[in-house]
Amino acid sequence: MEMIYLDHNAGSPTRPEVVEAMARCHAEQPANPAGRHRPGQRARRVLEDAREKIAEILGADLNPPRRDRLIFTSGGTEANNLAVLGIATAEGGPPGRVVISAGEHQSVIEPAEHLLEQGWRMDTLGLTAQGVVRAEQLPPLLAPDARLVSVLLANHETGVIQPIEQLASICNAAGVPLHTDAVQAAGKIAVDFHALGAAALSLSAHKFQGPPGVGALILRGDVRIKPLMFGGHHQAGLRPGTEPVALAVGMAAALELWHKERDRHARRMEAMRDRFEERLKHELPGVIFHGAAAERLPQTCCAAFPGIDGETLLIALDLAGVACSIGAACSSGAAEISPTLRAMNLPKQIVASSIRFSLGATNTEAEIDEAVRRIAEACRRISDSRPAPGVFTGG
Repeated sequence: MEMIYLDHNAGSPTRPEVVEAMARCHAEQPANPAGRHRPGQRARRVLEDAREKIAEILGADLNPPRRDRLIFTSGGTEANNLAVLGIATAEGGPPGRVVISAGEHQSVIEPAEHLLEQGWRMDTLGLTAQGVVRAEQLPPLLAPDARLVSVLLANHETGVIQPIEQLASICNAAGVPLHTDAVQAAGKIAVDFHALGAAALSLSAHKFQGPPGVGALILRGDVRIKPLMFGGHHQAGLRPGTEPVALAVGMAAALELWHKERDRHARRMEAMRDRFEERLKHELPGVIFHGAAAERLPQTCCAAFPGIDGETLLIALDLAGVACSIGAACSSGAAEISPTLRAMNLPKQIVASSIRFSLGATNTEAEIDEAVRRIAEACRRISDSRPAPGVFTGG
């Protein structure tokens, strides 16, 4: 039995073309890009070319007069930490206030909680029943001590796309920088940093078939930020350490490939997700799809199976050859139920029965149909083994 991989939001397989581009880079550019000799200068040109390509595709301008900046990081988690902690504390002075949404990834929540432990205030924007951030709650929170607002562009569990342009407009009018975690959005939907109006944006290459181990933080030219690490003057001193030239090349290659196929890829992912949900609903009429009435990423489906424990189903599906997840990969080992789904005011039983399925470019229609069959069979097997009033049986 072959495994059907439906966990692309956690990590997508690196494209062969990307691997080839990185292999060429390793062979042709072995020098440290900080070197002042000719091999180092050649490596520097390759690195900066990759930086420029990524910035251009994502709507950032690294040239005057805008002078946006793109800082390479080890991934989305580091980029989010650098944004939350670095921007919030850049001005110095006494502790202030940070505002995040209730649906943020742990790599935003935990840095904000770290500030809370240091005497800062943390306010949280609620979510609607469909998982959309309540923008009307933001203006009263932008007091003089507000230093940063952080709201993700697309939720990692539900796929719901958030109104970042609206939130950024509110923040810009108040003079408060807004950071958006675009880790799940970049390389899946069109992202225009300038049009969004955000002060900072995070992304990670392995979410769009690039190599794991590299991400980036894009900063608007006027945004101040304090480094979190020290030990060199790399990347204007904001993130010291030798820049990973081959990883940057791989990241740029993956983003370029996606960009060329963007519209066709989005249509294909949306059609497969709709096929998956329609067939799952036919087999299991009681299934609930979270955020289905909101604008979503084309490849994400978060489904609840009332009466079935999500952890039990996750194990059963793994044994049945379907790879999926509960919540984000970074917190899937935690016992705490999804903060995103809790914030949507869903019943605890529904939250506890929820599974995330995320499709990718390597999936086929035949896999989708077979996955539905295996999921339905697993649900029925679990229900039959534990008969009780109200247990989900697919009807």
